[in-house]
Amino acid sequence: MGDFLFIPIVLIGLVILFKFFFIVKQQTAVVIERFGRFQSIRNSGLQMKIPLIDRISGRLSLKIQQLDVIVETKTLDDVFVKLKVSVQYVVIRDKVYEAFYKLEYPHDQITSYVFDVVRAEVPKMKLDDVFVKKDDIAIAVKTELQDAMLDYGYDIIKTLVTDIDPDAQVKAAMNRINASEREKIAAQFEGDAARILIVEKAKAEAESKRLQGQGIADQRREIARGLEESVEVLNKVGINSQEASALIVVTQHYDTLQAIGEETNTNLILLPNSPQAGSDMLNNMVASFTASNQIGEAMKQHNKKKEE
Repeated sequence: MGDFLFIPIVLIGLVILFKFFFIVKQQTAVVIERFGRFQSIRNSGLQMKIPLIDRISGRLSLKIQQLDVIVETKTLDDVFVKLKVSVQYVVIRDKVYEAFYKLEYPHDQITSYVFDVVRAEVPKMKLDDVFVKKDDIAIAVKTELQDAMLDYGYDIIKTLVTDIDPDAQVKAAMNRINASEREKIAAQFEGDAARILIVEKAKAEAESKRLQGQGIADQRREIARGLEESVEVLNKVGINSQEASALIVVTQHYDTLQAIGEETNTNLILLPNSPQAGSDMLNNMVASFTASNQIGEAMKQHNKKKEE
């Protein structure tokens, strides 16, 4: 009979003994209550409590946690936009009591403050400014949360605006605007390139014409020098300058006819080109030179009489 009672007593004793001890994980705080009232806070390691008198009321993580809040609001230029705000927070080790007993739902409390700040700040900005000043919005949210949540045992580590999502039609319009701007810039670059090509081509043509003109001038200078030498040679054999000039012109006339005849696909027609044209041309030129000399002499005589 004694052995029969001993075994249950030992088992009950072992159970009670095990109830004395419990383990708290790293970065965790355990709240102990005694008869429903706060008794102590236990940190990581092997801890002890009085069975049936003390009980574990709750466990709080001391790790950094993140809460993502999506807020829909309207900007100054009447564009509806959704902002995703990520709040990183942690329970302060020395304020576990406040975090456990003062705040029932910390997530709801943080969400309410995020909504309040975002809907107060974003309506002051245009859509483009929301993208540019998203860090300012995050700082405003953190400042408001820090002041409010510190009394409840929570420290706000970081607040980030991780996403800005305008209405689908607005995004499509923004994409069209960006595409138009890029096309405009591309057109400007293409226009600048075309203008540079035109300028360079004009410079090349101007240089080509300058060189061509210089070549023609040199050619005509050499022709004139050759004509001068030809006249001097003809003068030596008793032909005066007028007759020599006429003879040279006739010679060039026939040279031109010969050059035209050598071309197979020419459309040039030189007039007059009859056989007697050369003789007539020579006689006409000599007569013209003679008449010109006579007129010149007459004008000289007339001028002398006037002076006398």
